[in-house]
This record gives sequence, C-alpha cells and structure tokens, in this order.
Amino acid sequence: MTGSLTRTASGWTGLPDPRQLGRVAVLMGGVSAEREVSLMSGQGVLSALRERGVNAEPFDPAESDLGELRRQGVDRVFIALHGRYGEDGTVQGALELLGIPYTGSGVLASALAIDKVRSKSIWVAQGLSTPPFLLARSLDGAQQAIATMGLPLAVKPCREGSSIGFTRVDSVDQLPAAFEQAACHDAEVLIERFVTGPELTVAILGEGDQAIALPPIEIRAQGQYDYHNKYFSDETVYLCPAPLDPAVTERILQQALAAYRSLGCTGWGRVDLMLEADSGIPWLLEVNTSPGMTSHSLVPMAAQAAGLDYGSLCLAILGQASLKLADRPNRASLPVGEAQ
Repeated sequence: MTGSLTRTASGWTGLPDPRQLGRVAVLMGGVSAEREVSLMSGQGVLSALRERGVNAEPFDPAESDLGELRRQGVDRVFIALHGRYGEDGTVQGALELLGIPYTGSGVLASALAIDKVRSKSIWVAQGLSTPPFLLARSLDGAQQAIATMGLPLAVKPCREGSSIGFTRVDSVDQLPAAFEQAACHDAEVLIERFVTGPELTVAILGEGDQAIALPPIEIRAQGQYDYHNKYFSDETVYLCPAPLDPAVTERILQQALAAYRSLGCTGWGRVDLMLEADSGIPWLLEVNTSPGMTSHSLVPMAAQAAGLDYGSLCLAILGQASLKLADRPNRASLPVGEAQ
C-alpha cells in the first residue's frame, strides 16, 4: 500500500506517484456472466492509468494462466473483474498465494459480499436494516416467501451481480418463472421483500475507520434498472448528489459505511440501498467489492461529484493495492509452474 487517500477542504491528497507503482496488470474479462462489462471496465481503467504514466497492461484470466503474472514480473494488480472468479475471493486467494498485491477487498470480504444471503445475515446480526429475506433451493421453498413476506418480492441469484437473473414478482403465478430464471445462475436463490422507493448507491474508498463515503447517487431508470439500463441505456437518469434532506443523506452514508465495514471490505466498493417511500428507512441490498468502471458506472460518477476525476480515482484505488493475509509465505519461495 503506497499511501492513504485523504479528502481535505482544498481537495484530495495521498495519490501515489505513477513511477513508483511498477509493472501493473489490469485484470479484465474473465469467465463470469459479467465478462462483457468487465472488459469495458478494464479498458477504461487501463487507458486512464496509461494516461497518468503507469506501466500498465491488460490481462485476461480466461486467456492466460495467472502464473504468468509472476513470470512477467507484475508488481501489482488492478482487479477490474466482475462476478464469479473475480469478485468472490477466488482470484484474490490466488494473488495472495502468488504474493502479488491487488486492489479491493480480500478473500473473506469478497466471498461474503458476493453472497447476498450471508452478507444480509451479518447485517441482521449487526442491527442494520436489510429487507426481510428467505433462501430458497427449490420452488417449494420459494413459495413459502409469499406466505411470510407477501407481495411484491424480489427474486435473484444469491451470487450474481448486474441484475443478472433478477425478477420482480407481483403475483403468485409469476413466481415459478422467476425462480427458474434465478436458479439458472445459482442453486441458491435469494427472495426478499421488494422495497418501493428511490434506488440509491454509495461509493466508498478506503477501509475501517478511515473509509470515505462519496456522495450518494439516486438512480431513476425507465422501468426496471436491469442489465441493459445499467450499462447501455442513455435513458436512465442519475442524480448526484441524490436530492435528499441532509439528515437523510447522513443516515444513508452511515448505513452504507457500517455495511461495508461489517463485511471487512477494503480498498473500495459500492453499497446499494433502497430508501422506502413510506417509512423513510434506507434498506441495504448488497455490497459490490469490484464495481463497474464503465462510462455508465456509478463509482466514477460519485468520485467526480466529490472532486476526484476518473484518472485520479484509478490511481487512488491502485495505490491501495495490498496483500491482505498477515501470514503468507515469502513470494520468492513460491514455485510457479509452466502454463498449460
């Protein structure tokens, strides 16, 4: 870790010197359902880092063995992978074994955050607000949700992002198809009470008590905020900062920080919430530990509103790259076989 990013009255301090970052690999693509988005994120990050003078190169784990990172003498990695095998602790564990510092959260925090049921269980134990939910592995189990939570419901795969496999269920007859769609992506399906109200997201930089929450964004989509509206539509409206009462804004920021810290997240991330129209309660939905960095993405938007441009944001995230496990073997002693 090269320094501590700090926001002051006059701007941001703690950005790393690009010349001291060494050889950098931007991990993008991968094999998850979010490969297409990851490639867009990775190309944006790669271009920004190169423009700032960083010796950066692309690396697609779907096309090259991770051991190549060691053989190529990579000093640190910017993870721009999304979804499984990139955001779930697997690649983080491999990088720990290789001894190569990487951006974002560590193995455990990444695994917890991508698992919506486990992360929500932690929030419940911590006294944080998250919509009532049920884990279903069969349609019979899913049908219990209507009896316990009523309608409407949100049905989604337990470990996917970008709204992949998500369905809003407003009637009993919609549930079987919604469950089947989610189960195509994950054997475990999350069913939670659907919250009606403004959709919000909060980007966070740093870790622990030093973590910084950026201005919240309100998302106003034309219809459901699905995969298309997130990454390709120009009709979705983003309000940043979200037009909220200052006291409500502060409550949302503190809720997001508490959710992020409770999972042990580090480096950067994004917390998604719904602000219930009737009760005014900000309900936690999920934490993304490797958020999108495309032209439509929300973390760069929030950073810009806080006075941190895209290139500086990429540098700030890269500057926090580190190994998270305290006890690890010496990097030089780790054998690296030839790629198959």
